[in-house]
Amino acid sequence: MNAANPTATKTAGKSAGEGQHDFVSFTVASQLFGIPVLKVQDVLGPQRITRIPLAPKEVAGSLNLRGRIVTAIDLRLRLGLDRREKGQNSMSIVVEHHGELYSLIVDSVGEVLSLDGASYERNPPTLDQRWRDFSDGIYRLNGSLLVVLDVSQLLQFAKAEAA
Repeated sequence: MNAANPTATKTAGKSAGEGQHDFVSFTVASQLFGIPVLKVQDVLGPQRITRIPLAPKEVAGSLNLRGRIVTAIDLRLRLGLDRREKGQNSMSIVVEHHGELYSLIVDSVGEVLSLDGASYERNPPTLDQRWRDFSDGIYRLNGSLLVVLDVSQLLQFAKAEAA
């Protein structure tokens, strides 16, 4: 709580401008992204993924994680980027959403970044519209931009497909 504003709180993954916020950092097509560390269940190396017939193009398939079936989402396609080249390594960040596990396929996973909430910024108007739909905001880090992804929004396509 902020003494000047006792009602200031952190809302659903959005920074309110106070304290430290921890993010698992990762890259997709050379762009730096982050997910709040408390949303991350696991980080995995390359996995064997089984295709799912008639699934949306962003769904790479499913994988088995310690006996649980996990839906694998290709973040390149979800973010409107080009497909990964054949043979290019990938990693997975496992998140839980509404009781289901999802594996977000990324190019590489970095480190956990602890960032000052005061340096948080809302999405700039120049950020790609699709990315703005999935993003909580940004942090500017030494000449690079960390786009903070909202896992709930990122996985919203499942409801849109069902409608």
